[in-house]
Amino acid sequence: MKFIEFPELPSTSTYVADHAASLESDTLVHTPSQTAGRGQRGNCWESEPGMNLTFTAIMRPDSWPARRQFLISEAVAVAIAETLCRLSGVKCLVKWPNDIYALDPASGRVGKICGILISHSLEGSMIRHTIIGAGVNINQTRFLSDAPNPVSLKNITGKDHDLSLLLRELAAAIELSVKRLWSDPEFETQLHDRYMKLLWRGDGKMHTWTDMATGTRFEASIYAIEPLGHMVLRTADSELRRYAFKEVAF
Repeated sequence: MKFIEFPELPSTSTYVADHAASLESDTLVHTPSQTAGRGQRGNCWESEPGMNLTFTAIMRPDSWPARRQFLISEAVAVAIAETLCRLSGVKCLVKWPNDIYALDPASGRVGKICGILISHSLEGSMIRHTIIGAGVNINQTRFLSDAPNPVSLKNITGKDHDLSLLLRELAAAIELSVKRLWSDPEFETQLHDRYMKLLWRGDGKMHTWTDMATGTRFEASIYAIEPLGHMVLRTADSELRRYAFKEVAF
């Protein structure tokens, strides 16, 4: 990855999107102070200046169909979760579709340690470029927004972590994972297996869910994550229910 750092930006994702035409592929824009970070569906991402990682990369595939875009999300989520675990010892999980949760062994609770925002520019039915944004909570210990469950590496480990090292390692892992997906047909199955092993609530047990269309709460286990990104739940009476993002709540 080629790195571009700014002392401050409203949003690295917005910057990359606005300058996509002039940025080289495999360029990562980062800043220690992001003042208007973007999350899923227009939500904001809180990050105390100098305490966390906020970055966005642009990558251009040689040829990748838009209908297979969820695999890119899997590649990024797996790369980030596995790298954070390897470098910090903190167990990280993927909350469908691509949030990263961290387990605090002291309390047994999980909290959101990383948000991922991925968008694509299309040319016909093919992806022209992919924009991969991430906010990772590293050394911040107090969170003031109304986000329900933020947590950082320092919250869990009690120590500061090297932001530069983590940024380099995360960037390298994302680049390797995505490029291997794009170039190695055999990698897709391995990647999906790793994603499923990291999946929060992917333990085969019954959990409580809410159908957002009806407001109905029900018990079900995760049966599958489909190639297009839909989650399939299996109820106690073996009924299979298929949901897209935001159609079911955890």
